[in-house]
Amino acid sequence: MLSYIFELIWTFRYMALFGFLALGMIGLPIPEETLMTFIGSLTAFDHLTLAGSIAVCFAGTMTGMVISYWIGRRVGKPFLDRYGKWFLLTPARLARAEKWFQKYGVWTVSFGYFVPGVRQLTCYLAGMSRMRFWLYLVYAGSGALVWCFSFITLGRIIGHNWEAVLNMIHVYLGRGVAIGIGVMLLLVLVFLRLRKKGGPMRKNGV
Repeated sequence: MLSYIFELIWTFRYMALFGFLALGMIGLPIPEETLMTFIGSLTAFDHLTLAGSIAVCFAGTMTGMVISYWIGRRVGKPFLDRYGKWFLLTPARLARAEKWFQKYGVWTVSFGYFVPGVRQLTCYLAGMSRMRFWLYLVYAGSGALVWCFSFITLGRIIGHNWEAVLNMIHVYLGRGVAIGIGVMLLLVLVFLRLRKKGGPMRKNGV
């Protein structure tokens, strides 16, 4: 699915980017951080502009947040109970988000972007709690701007240093494979040793 999303963005650029961010904030399973990091890497090679990418990601995110807010305000919890499962907004995730919302209040709308399983629900909860719309826009907008800027900038940095990142991955992946093989061999040796020791005991019926 991720490769298909990347292909659509490569073809339709900003239009596809806007749509995916909006759908992701409503609750569809869109890997927003991965998507924005990919977009950031494209800006490093001038396939997209940095300012344009941040603006479109921000606009898409806020569109999804506003739609979700008004759904929560107009329909409320019955909507999530009935249709939430289609958007992976399960009762467990809702309960978790409600705890965050009760504990941190409106600030949850801002930093909830960085908490997996929470950001898609904060907008619904804000609407359900009838938070003032202008206040919601302030907190949601400030959090969205930081969120979009952070991951797109990260992707841009990675894009400029893709050779170094690729070499680092190869180095650590190679070490990881070697360590994994060593651990597996050690476990096999321990198993064979224990089995050998247990042989006479099984023969004696112990």
